[in-house]
Amino acid sequence: MVELPVVAAMPTEEKRKKPDWLRVKLPIGEDYRRVRNLVDEYKLHTICQSGNCPNMGECWGAGTATFMILGNVCTRSCSFCAVKTGRPNEYDEDEPRRVAEAIFLMQVKHAVLTSVNRDELKDRGAEIWYQTVVKIKESSHQTTIETLIPDVKANWDALERMISAGQEVVSHNMETVESLYRKVRPQAKYERSLEQIKRTKAYGKRTKSGIMVGLGETKDEVIKIMDDLAAHGCDVLTIGQYLQPTKMHIEVAEFVHPDTFAYYQEEGMKRGFSFVESGPLVRSSYHAERHL
Repeated sequence: MVELPVVAAMPTEEKRKKPDWLRVKLPIGEDYRRVRNLVDEYKLHTICQSGNCPNMGECWGAGTATFMILGNVCTRSCSFCAVKTGRPNEYDEDEPRRVAEAIFLMQVKHAVLTSVNRDELKDRGAEIWYQTVVKIKESSHQTTIETLIPDVKANWDALERMISAGQEVVSHNMETVESLYRKVRPQAKYERSLEQIKRTKAYGKRTKSGIMVGLGETKDEVIKIMDDLAAHGCDVLTIGQYLQPTKMHIEVAEFVHPDTFAYYQEEGMKRGFSFVESGPLVRSSYHAERHL
């Protein structure tokens, strides 16, 4: 029997129209400018900029940012993501020092690090991950760290190196429900990402994952991924609205109502997650300091 691909229903004009609850303020203010100047001065990449995050004004205005290490070109071609796809040529061994110095100058209490996928590297970039966390801990003793790590393609030695440097939280985003993986994350595997979270938990880390909604999934599928994450040891879950970065990316199937996000939060807490952050503008690093 041939398994047919899942095709989401075409979004209606009503569902396409961006609702009022997705409006955000433009990034302004002295604190925002100070953070931007530091990012530019130290030649750092942030997922805030590369990912077109709607919360950049709020987070940068509060003096926080999510740093993206290992360059800004990704080896994956996920249909939802605004980060450039291609063959990376950046591997900066001085990057850990520069990130740590910037975090020290910003006086960050809780730092979030993420990276592009570096599938072409034998260690998936694990050594840069390790050194970055170590350098931050050396210069900012009171700073807690969350690392939002990519799929290591079952390179479990690389995973152990990535998560063994002393960070308090390790996150790996599932991004979407199982039926949409081929469409949304064609180079990833649902079960492999669950296994990565399970192994991270077994290593003794506080684990976290995030998904987007509004891509054509059903409520039952969202509940199923919650059950799967809970069964694999995920502690914290974030759920946010997918927003189409450009016309070249997958279209929004639905703008999910805030009441549905509240329902997902309630259902998630029933399943034993210690924290569920669920809302239209929620991103994986949004309010990350609360997830400790």
